[in-house]
Amino acid sequence: MEGLDIMRIRDTLFAAGLAATCLAAPAYARTLDPAKPEDALEIMKRSQCGVKDNVPAVYRWAGKIYSRRDGEPDKHLFNMEGMNIRQCVTVTDPQRGTGYRMVSREITLYLDPKTNEVLRTWQNPWTSKSVEVMHIANDPVNSRPTFPVTADGKPYSINLTRMGDMLLLGFEAPLYYINPLAGDYQDYVGNKYHAMEIFDFSMPAAALDTKMASVHPTVAWVRISDWMPWMMMESRQGQMVFNAMGVKLTSFDELPPVMKQEIAANYPTYTAPPPVDDTRPNETTWTVFKKKIDAQRAKDGAKPPAAGH
Repeated sequence: MEGLDIMRIRDTLFAAGLAATCLAAPAYARTLDPAKPEDALEIMKRSQCGVKDNVPAVYRWAGKIYSRRDGEPDKHLFNMEGMNIRQCVTVTDPQRGTGYRMVSREITLYLDPKTNEVLRTWQNPWTSKSVEVMHIANDPVNSRPTFPVTADGKPYSINLTRMGDMLLLGFEAPLYYINPLAGDYQDYVGNKYHAMEIFDFSMPAAALDTKMASVHPTVAWVRISDWMPWMMMESRQGQMVFNAMGVKLTSFDELPPVMKQEIAANYPTYTAPPPVDDTRPNETTWTVFKKKIDAQRAKDGAKPPAAGH
């Protein structure tokens, strides 16, 4: 789950869709009302992280990744296993009131579609080249502060649909922005990052009752996007389709062995969220890949290919 601004959008959606994910029983129980800005904000914070500040929360998702190209059957390219670790902190604004900010980092591993082993290299079926796999490891993935009053002065609200005993939220986030790996002329020649992220959440309607100590709703996530840059697909037509389901865990220890082993070996900082005062810009596959290529070129003393070559 990623994208330049999608992380902020996605985290907002998680909060809206995962209403009251980690409710701790207060001194008296009541039903939170999503139509009230303060209650909507409380639902958001509890969903994102929990009742208390500076307490880590962990999400997990798993699924499959396919290719889609004109004139050929879809290919099951990878399985995937993902996690996000986060925490929230209370913030105040003289005009917008008391709200919170969330900070996080996340990983999605590309797995062999048959063995579920973590891939290090991948044989590209269209180019016949073996390429190095770069897993999604974005640090940070932070959200902007959220308040009862929005930036344009409107009351904050969330929109949940009740069907029977369930609360549902479906949302599509179309993305179209400058690709960090491309040049300054994308308005003329194309190559902007183009994707769609789709989120579907469900949880018991009883989740809005604050006497519920803990509720863990299901989360479905679909992304239709350009090829990953490490695949070295150049200008070949086609897209990737990510399809996963996830849930908030009760602790880091509930992550599957493959994820915990990979974190211990290669991503040790991902056992904890970033500090709540983190001011770094968000990362995506494209920004991380660009830094990797630039660093390798600097090490090798190589220059980017000249125009026309």
